[in-house]
Amino acid sequence: MKPFELPDFYVPWPARLNPHLESAREHSKAWAREMGMLPGGPIGDDQAVWDEPTFDAHDYALLCAYTHPEAPEQILHLVTDWYVWVFYFDDHFLERYKRTRDLAGARKYLTGLAGFMPVHPTGERPVAENPVEWGLADLWDRTSPVMSADWLGRFSRSTRNLLEDCVWELTNITEDRVPNPVEYVEMRRRVGGAPWSADLVEVAAGVEIPAVIAETRPMRVLKDTFADAVHLRNDIFSYQRETQEEGELNNGVLVIERFLGCGPQQAADTTNDLLTSRLEQFENTALTEVPPLCDEHGLDAAQRASVLAYAKGLQDWQSGGHEWHLRSSRYMNEGAVTSRGWALPGPSGLGTETARLLLSRIRPGLRRRSRQQSQVLFTPVGHLPLPELHMPYPVRTSPHLDRARRHAVAWAREMGMLDAAPGPGGRGVWDERRFLGFDFPHCAAMIHADASAEQLDLSSDWLAWGTYGDDYYPLVFGATRNLAAAKLCTERLSAFMPVDGGPVPEPANPLERGLADLWRRSTGSMAVPARRQFRTAVRDMTASWLWELANQAQNRVPDPVDYIEMRRRTFGSDMTMSLSRLSQLDAVPEEVYRSTVMRELDSAAQDYACFTNDLFSYQKEIEFEGEFHNIVLVVENFLGVDRLRARDIVADLMTARMRQFERILAEELPTLVDEFELTEPARRALTRHCDELKDWMAGILEWHRRCARYREAELRRTAAGGAGPGSGAGGHLPVRMRLSSPTGVGTSAIRLVLPPGGSASRGNR
Repeated sequence: MKPFELPDFYVPWPARLNPHLESAREHSKAWAREMGMLPGGPIGDDQAVWDEPTFDAHDYALLCAYTHPEAPEQILHLVTDWYVWVFYFDDHFLERYKRTRDLAGARKYLTGLAGFMPVHPTGERPVAENPVEWGLADLWDRTSPVMSADWLGRFSRSTRNLLEDCVWELTNITEDRVPNPVEYVEMRRRVGGAPWSADLVEVAAGVEIPAVIAETRPMRVLKDTFADAVHLRNDIFSYQRETQEEGELNNGVLVIERFLGCGPQQAADTTNDLLTSRLEQFENTALTEVPPLCDEHGLDAAQRASVLAYAKGLQDWQSGGHEWHLRSSRYMNEGAVTSRGWALPGPSGLGTETARLLLSRIRPGLRRRSRQQSQVLFTPVGHLPLPELHMPYPVRTSPHLDRARRHAVAWAREMGMLDAAPGPGGRGVWDERRFLGFDFPHCAAMIHADASAEQLDLSSDWLAWGTYGDDYYPLVFGATRNLAAAKLCTERLSAFMPVDGGPVPEPANPLERGLADLWRRSTGSMAVPARRQFRTAVRDMTASWLWELANQAQNRVPDPVDYIEMRRRTFGSDMTMSLSRLSQLDAVPEEVYRSTVMRELDSAAQDYACFTNDLFSYQKEIEFEGEFHNIVLVVENFLGVDRLRARDIVADLMTARMRQFERILAEELPTLVDEFELTEPARRALTRHCDELKDWMAGILEWHRRCARYREAELRRTAAGGAGPGSGAGGHLPVRMRLSSPTGVGTSAIRLVLPPGGSASRGNR
């Protein structure tokens, strides 16, 4: 029996079929047999995991003909062979390593495959000994001549991720562990192959993404949203086969089912909602972020055409992949092709079937977009009572706290952070009373308990500066929706972080003055590579403030995945961890920090801290600041639940991320240390980094419990006349509310009847 009925999928782009389908079918079968993937070839049948009827039923040529409808015949052959190879690899790996639980053998086997993908021609290459290696060697030789070294480097990384991180899937199966949702989405991108597919879109379209923009946020989001949608769709269709026949635990529907404690149908529907949200994030990024990116980097007409062709190719893949899933024998799809669209009410008769089918394909997107962009600003939500939060690590405090407190207020005063600043109403961002209540030195003293007195001063000042910027942007730029001015401000901040230690411009405001001072004090003893890394981390944080303003201007609650990934930057966690790691670069090889284990360790800690902040700041942000960027609200909006249920889901997610952090420390990190054969100094440095993460999470939680920044009494005092974002004077409406309310003839009467902290239209949550 089917575990659930297939949901209505959002398929906004039409699917088309390449005219060279039959040619690709004939070629791919011959190639698979030649490589030993099918019986009857010259190499032998001992490693053929498919028979010919199974291969025909899977119809990989149909997949490629649907996903690359405009590819020339020979290119379609090449791309189809890549897909035959990757599906063979997946099934071969299942038989050889997943079913046998041979983790050690899998690691050795996967590591060896990298030798078959040289970015630059060499005289040495391993000797291929099985169909996976024979196929990879042949495909690399056929692809290298038609693509640049830059593309080959990107594709090689995507392929290595796809291959090597299969160990993560195998580990989950071996330990009978279903991953948490955040871990699953991020790791599924690497092991699921869709980023690899996105790279092949360039081959099929005969274009390449200009190297200057390949690693930017908009292009990364296009690839990530494409990948997530591809994988989530596959998870829905393959749930029955994977869970009932293969014993697979790495499936998005199963992940949601276990995490939310719901049945398969609700889990499948929720997974489909996330798929829809990721497709809409793709559309939003393509329309609102990619064109300005091309302008910013001065791309010429040919380069812009390449970017557009790439985006169009990703759209073709989504629609074509959906059609293939409806037809391939690999998936649960019985009756799906013939039954679509007929459950909808409306007109019937000649000519209406196409309209009904179209409506069935776009309706999920319309429903999602309506909910996402109908959030009412300044909704009165009241205090959010918090559950007990899982925190296994003790709080430690620096003995230099009192000294740091004296220094912090003097420094903030010297930088001008407590003065009136340019902006709506001429009010300052903070006053001294608020600053003292924030008590950044207390936070610094807990997250850097072993810091010297000078280091603690520096840490306190970075916390103050980052929070000041986070408050400054919505007050000065968000109220007026002046995104252009915000972008100029952000670009100018880079001038105060010279990598070569050169002169900086004259600071024009507290934000610039504070950054200039902090950069000088922080980087004086850093080597140039370390300065460059730290500068990137700071720039990522300041750029994330622009992302928040753009969502605010669109009145758009963020997509859940995009929010979680950007929240790490808006919170400044990447910057904080980068500053900590820089002192350990000489001891710990950089490739250790780039490993999957360390990346997941850091992101689990970051998410715990970011969600802590969102729980405590919920009332402040939603009711008093008209904000959208809060994980509780994002969950409310996405799942359609009330704030208390959303709060509990967030708390459960925090616990899951903390459990993952603990498991990595206990099980995966020792293996990583042994694999890299780290020296004793490197082991100590890595241990120190992990201890700092424990202090960081415990300290941030304790600071939020004691800080006045999020208390309702302080919020109401500020709203009644104190300084700060969203605050008014003498009981007037907050400036952001006044500027976001109606204007024109007759609207002053509307504003007169609005109570302080209220809005013209209020939703119940």
